[in-house]
Amino acid sequence: MSAFEKFPTNDLTLLRIELLRAGLDSFQTADLLSGFLAQRGYGVSSDEARDAGIHIEAAGCTLPCLQEQLEKLAVFM
Repeated sequence: MSAFEKFPTNDLTLLRIELLRAGLDSFQTADLLSGFLAQRGYGVSSDEARDAGIHIEAAGCTLPCLQEQLEKLAVFM
């Protein structure tokens, strides 16, 4: 079983607020998710980031959903 990054709740909360406040399209959301992960030393596929953004939006942008999607996206660099 692989260990996943557990992102700090405060970081996820700030990201969630930004996502909810900004009214971004899927490409902008993908950029924001990619930037969040890049700051923490992870790479991410742009296509997968867009898919995650769509899923996050559909799920109502909950913290558990954000955590799950970021775990799926994060590729350690």
